[in-house]
Amino acid sequence: MIVADRKPLNEILDMVKRCNRILVVGCKGCVTVCNVGGLKEVQILATSLKIARKIGGFPLVVDEMVLERQCDTEYIAIIKETVTDYDAVVSMACGVGPQFLSEAYPEQKFYPAVNTTFFGGAVSHGIWEERCAGCGTCVIHYFDGLCPVARCSKSLLNGPCGGSDHGKCEISREVDCIWDKIVRKKVEQGRLDDLLDVVPAKNWQSARDGGPRRSRREELIQNG
Repeated sequence: MIVADRKPLNEILDMVKRCNRILVVGCKGCVTVCNVGGLKEVQILATSLKIARKIGGFPLVVDEMVLERQCDTEYIAIIKETVTDYDAVVSMACGVGPQFLSEAYPEQKFYPAVNTTFFGGAVSHGIWEERCAGCGTCVIHYFDGLCPVARCSKSLLNGPCGGSDHGKCEISREVDCIWDKIVRKKVEQGRLDDLLDVVPAKNWQSARDGGPRRSRREELIQNG
């Protein structure tokens, strides 16, 4: 899933400093799962903004709404009739949300309330870790389902490097060396010889460097 963190309150307050009435819009997708942009977080942010502005002597009217998703035009169409009732809209979705909203309603101002960080999952309660870099061409079949593109600090496809020490990366004792995990798994399965095969250079044409990417499913496209 997409993992995000909420921006500091002061940063959001600065975005809406010239506003008197705003709408805070959450998303029931990934940001709800990682406890950043669901109903509860929308309510907390709305209340925090109102209190902060009241203390500052500049009251702010804040309405709340949570959409099923902010990355689908059919769901963001729900606010079509009311979106211009506000001085600005604050999106608590990932970075895709405020962009979709801005493109759908060019007459309105949209601000992001969260920082999108990575594709990952929960490793324990309240802790999420990166697992995928979204490079467009998955190669984890070479590495027993573990991804060095996202999880190796150098994205090495033929590792490990000389900076690994007792299973930790040289950049920090807090960072696990994914190549240590890959090698250990090969050893445990009796397949260490797999690492004698040189993994070919990765084709990065499917990655972000080629510009914004698009996925097209002909069977789903509605013509006419």
